[in-house]
Amino acid sequence: SNTPSATTICQRSRLQGPHSHTDVSTLDTMSTCFYASTAAGAQSLDLRVCGSSLTTTAEGATETLATLSELDALITVTDILWILVCGILVFWMQAGFAMLESGSVRRKNTNNILFKNLMDASIGAICFWLLGYSFAFGNAKYIYQDVGRDNRFIGAGNWALQNFNNDFDYHSFFFQWAFAGAAATIVSGAVAERCRLEAYFVYTVVLTTFIYPIVVHWVWSSTGWLSAFYTDSDGDRFLKENGVIDFAGSGVVHMVGGFAGLTGAIAIGPRRELLSDDPRVRASVKGSSDLLCALGVSILWMGWYGFNAGSTLGAGQGVIGQTASAEPALTYINIAAKVAVTTTISAAMGAITTMVYSRVVLRNYKLTLCLNGVLAGLVSITAPCSVVEPWAAMMIGIIGSIVYVMASNTVKACGIDDPLDAFAVHGVCGVWGVLSVGIFATQSNISRTYGFDNNAVQSGNQFRNQLIGVLVIAGWTTVTSSIIFFGLKFAGLLRVSEEEEKVGLDASEHGVEVLEGKSVEMKAKGEQPV
Repeated sequence: SNTPSATTICQRSRLQGPHSHTDVSTLDTMSTCFYASTAAGAQSLDLRVCGSSLTTTAEGATETLATLSELDALITVTDILWILVCGILVFWMQAGFAMLESGSVRRKNTNNILFKNLMDASIGAICFWLLGYSFAFGNAKYIYQDVGRDNRFIGAGNWALQNFNNDFDYHSFFFQWAFAGAAATIVSGAVAERCRLEAYFVYTVVLTTFIYPIVVHWVWSSTGWLSAFYTDSDGDRFLKENGVIDFAGSGVVHMVGGFAGLTGAIAIGPRRELLSDDPRVRASVKGSSDLLCALGVSILWMGWYGFNAGSTLGAGQGVIGQTASAEPALTYINIAAKVAVTTTISAAMGAITTMVYSRVVLRNYKLTLCLNGVLAGLVSITAPCSVVEPWAAMMIGIIGSIVYVMASNTVKACGIDDPLDAFAVHGVCGVWGVLSVGIFATQSNISRTYGFDNNAVQSGNQFRNQLIGVLVIAGWTTVTSSIIFFGLKFAGLLRVSEEEEKVGLDASEHGVEVLEGKSVEMKAKGEQPV
């Protein structure tokens, strides 16, 4: 209703009723019910519209059709359900990583790479529960509140979720753990086929307990110094004007995984076949199954909708920053819908651009290159997905795929062995994704998503913030990862022996050997297969 005597439809969530802009006859196709009150400022609602059916209580009656608290409860349930479903989609990406990585390594190492993916999720769950989530979000309060020992560098509260003494907060941990698992899994591809399991376990523990959570705290917590959600008593960010905008994790997740993977690949060295002067020997490191790679990327693309769209962290609530009274107020699900579109466009353009490059430069259509082009587009759009227009998403995907190809060729030219191009896809495209916010984001989109109504993008301030974020995340991840990987290397614990690498890690680490195209279990290490 637009009359002064009536409150806005769904006032608590600031969702305006469709009949304010639409003829009632169009409501016949709608199944959603809208509630309102005929008294301004009322805490109960006595009018309901379902389709074209209008229901109202009798004049002077004391009963109500719904109360604002009941609608709030419904909104809360919707938000939690949305986050749980999206968290499941993000965890489903583990299956995509497993398929992609097993298809990219040789048959003799498939058990090993699958085992690492399993342990990423399992070890990461326990470490993130005990300490990681606490380092990331701490007591979840603003800096001007009683934050306990939380500070701008690290969270320090809610150990092992001890503050979750009710059932209203666990969905947050579940969703964030799925992200932590994804960051850890990226590294496994960079050190595939030659890393000892024990060394990988050590790194997974450190990554999910400390390295990754610190970056999460900086960028996504309410007290982190880079965070767009940091708010002091004056309502300002620590990093003016808007902090670093990384909506779903181009920097937080993908840069951390990509730069950690590069560090690990440098520390561990290339696979022994790549040191040969014989091109046939070097070509023998080709992956075992393009089919698994294609299946893996398809699953990852699907899971990315949970990754990006789920980062609204809600579905039914109203969005801050809706200022134009003539327009209907947005809800989080509206932002999620736009995120799904920008994510799709960027991924598609990544594939198309690498397809054109493959045909023009390589003279053929290379499937694995185009699959990585999809991932390059997805990683690139992860940070700006909510603050750019569809045409900008197209440009981000095009540039992201070009950046990926250039980075991949550069890494190979430097003699660094990264079997899955983890650094080129996740590290470098993650950098581009974060920086692209400062180039393609619009003031209106930032206002709708974050509530900041300023000209930070036009003034260059936003790009400065994004650049600071990129440098800090890259530096932190590289330094901390180097301590772990090179420490393990100097201790002789990082790489398997040349003989173990030759026979394959399935045999040396798991007691499984490939004979005549079939995997068979060994009785014990060194004994005849059965």
